[in-house]
Amino acid sequence: MVVTGAEGMATDPLSVPVVRLALAAALGLFLGLEREWSDKSAGIRTFSLTSLVGAVFTLLASETAVGEALLAVGGVLVVVQGVLLAVRGLREGGDGSLSLTTAVSLLAAYGVGALVAAGYVVEGVTVAVVSSALLVLKRELHSFAGDLSRTELRSMTEFAILAFVVYPVLPAGERVVFGVPLEPRVAWLMVVTVAGIGMVNYALVRTYGGRGIAVTGFFGGLASSTAVVGTMLDHATDRAESVSYAVAGVLLADAAMALRNLAIAVAFTAAGDAPVLVGVVAPLGALAVGAVAVAAATADWRAEVDLALDSPFSLRNALAFGAAFLLILAVSSVAQIRFGTAGLYASAAASGLVSSAGATTSAVLLYRGGTVGAEAATVAVLLATVSSVAVKAALAVAGPRAFVRRVAAYSLALVAVSGVVAAAATML
Repeated sequence: MVVTGAEGMATDPLSVPVVRLALAAALGLFLGLEREWSDKSAGIRTFSLTSLVGAVFTLLASETAVGEALLAVGGVLVVVQGVLLAVRGLREGGDGSLSLTTAVSLLAAYGVGALVAAGYVVEGVTVAVVSSALLVLKRELHSFAGDLSRTELRSMTEFAILAFVVYPVLPAGERVVFGVPLEPRVAWLMVVTVAGIGMVNYALVRTYGGRGIAVTGFFGGLASSTAVVGTMLDHATDRAESVSYAVAGVLLADAAMALRNLAIAVAFTAAGDAPVLVGVVAPLGALAVGAVAVAAATADWRAEVDLALDSPFSLRNALAFGAAFLLILAVSSVAQIRFGTAGLYASAAASGLVSSAGATTSAVLLYRGGTVGAEAATVAVLLATVSSVAVKAALAVAGPRAFVRRVAAYSLALVAVSGVVAAAATML
């Protein structure tokens, strides 16, 4: 909704101070829900008021010097209040870390109010949502961290250092790589993003894998689609009654792969100078939705499947993907230069057999650099995705006949629907 200011000009509602104050209070209330549910000393009212005070002082700071002083004093008071809560928790024989968590959460609530009032609404909402998620997922995070081996912990640390140290060292802007203009920082960020997706989903499968085939198939597919197909193949071979949910697991892995490629294509073109690669949205979305729909209709999602995943927390794995990505990029660049779009399409289809994520990132980088157009990049991403679906169907051939027939039939149908949607989208 749009409101009209005193001068008669249309104004964004979020630019109105009263709206920002109300939003800050609402976000503080949201952030305090978990603390209230956990019966902590500070609940929804305290958190809401803390965010509201942060917003009030920020608005005053934009107008007067007194407001700046109040904003600083308010932050100090929130810190002092947190220290007092922690001390009281220790003196009462409780867990001081719990009180410390509440104290830090209050400081986050104060910051959320300040961000929203200063006009950083998206940032404020993001902080509130992430902070709330960290509070709600306390047990899962502690359990996951406690189950990490020393080797995994060391590998995570090495990967984080490599990711955050290499990025600022790489040259900013475009550079000519393999004869085409590319952005080294963006390329490295893509590698880190894909590796990060695998790590996060490995953690989710380890934590929630026993909840059913939906978690195992979808998040396992983002971590390792090959492992998903192999596990489903074993189940379908050992027990005939497991064919339906084994097929569902493969389809969910296809859906996860399609959504990952869609996210890469949209996210990394939204931040560039070229238009967003919207052509991939409809076909990849149709493939993902269709795969999930078929899986839901044909199998019991409550079926539990233990998925044996190799830990992705390895510097070697990240570097291996980076090397594969560079190889795919080099092949795609050379093929495009020598054979035009036909060469790009052939290399994307071939690369998708090995890594659809690598083929997708290569096509996106070529598009961002202006080497290929939107239509060519879209077709390349779709071909890589289709190749990945074909690989899963091919791996399923080693299973029982019923499993092979269903995987092949559903895979072919999904690819056909995706192709029809893509063709229809180009005609609009």
